[in-house]
Amino acid sequence: MLTGNLVRVRSVKGRIVPLYLNRDSADWLEVAESLLLLFREGKGRTRGELEDEIHELVGDGLATLAHRGLAKVLEDRAEFEVVSAVEPEVVREAVFSAAAEHRKTLRAAGHRAPFRAERVLAESAEKLGVPVESIQESMFADLKDENRLLEFKDLSADRLIDRYNVALAQAVMLRSIRAEVEIRGERPARYRQLLRLIKFHRLMNRVEGTMRDGYVIHLDGPLSLFSATTKYGMQMANFLPAILLCQQYRLNAEVLWGPKREPRTFHLDQNDGLVSHYDDTGTYIPAELNAFADRFRQVVPAWELTESTEIIDLGGQGVWVPDYKLVHRASGIDVFLEVVGFWKRSSLDRLLQLLPKHGPKRYVLAISERLKVDEESLGELSGPVLRFKELPNVHDLAAMLAQFVQGV
Repeated sequence: MLTGNLVRVRSVKGRIVPLYLNRDSADWLEVAESLLLLFREGKGRTRGELEDEIHELVGDGLATLAHRGLAKVLEDRAEFEVVSAVEPEVVREAVFSAAAEHRKTLRAAGHRAPFRAERVLAESAEKLGVPVESIQESMFADLKDENRLLEFKDLSADRLIDRYNVALAQAVMLRSIRAEVEIRGERPARYRQLLRLIKFHRLMNRVEGTMRDGYVIHLDGPLSLFSATTKYGMQMANFLPAILLCQQYRLNAEVLWGPKREPRTFHLDQNDGLVSHYDDTGTYIPAELNAFADRFRQVVPAWELTESTEIIDLGGQGVWVPDYKLVHRASGIDVFLEVVGFWKRSSLDRLLQLLPKHGPKRYVLAISERLKVDEESLGELSGPVLRFKELPNVHDLAAMLAQFVQGV
């Protein structure tokens, strides 16, 4: 992710326009290839050494913002580690103790003998049973600049430019208040993918439209929240590449820009030419939901639990993509399950209003106690509600599911 000091944009009539790089430019491809070469050949070098080489290659100043931004994208793809024969903290403790004793000895001698650093290092090396060279190499090896490059996820020069351009757009979205994403003409699988990724990234959302006409997705940006804006902003930015997988999309966002957080707008559509780096592999499920699903399958074998990929239209006023579909093996009865965790209260209230009128016949809502939903708020909800703290209790859920089978 690009840091704020690396973001290249211009403001045109209240609109933020990122200064994307031309992925077909021979000059920029040459710059990208030069930076890639530094990282490809940099295994074993310290972060500080790499930064010095990057600085030597691109220099300083506003004209090199794009170069340094490309380098930042590469740094994010690199894995650095502390390389030290002895724990740096242990080495420092030994050296500082030896230095203090050496100074104490000099003061006791009563003459102005010079402080001998080599003697301190030799004593420390002897105490720790390592060569003096290891003491010198290890003493500050845990500092960021001294970390050494372990692995680097390589890519081509044009893909590096693609990643940089997407990172620019993501950096703008980190400053968003809200966004509206309009998507049309996609296959049902694409809509299901997007809506499930919205849930995966825990984004506050409201969806309007139909499969035939397309959907408009309203997202709350990180600057619309009072807390956890950094984490939520990263989730918003990480969702953006999923939108880029679509053939036709239009994103309009309201952002607060600059030190004074002045209101601006940001626009993005397929004509901007951004290329997603996400593998188009379908949908994702958060780790905690996977843990719940595995536990349910072990404890309640009478029901088959699968990830739901159905989009349920709520009377044209929104859509619902339940987390799971449960099928009773003996009777074939199916029940939809939604685990409501990190939701905005207004989004949950809207679902509670629409489900009784337009929802499926059988469903269960598992609602986190963090949302503090009282009985009155559940209104005319026909399906049972399972409350939970960390994860839904599978035994309680099994008891609720049994109610749907009784009398059949």
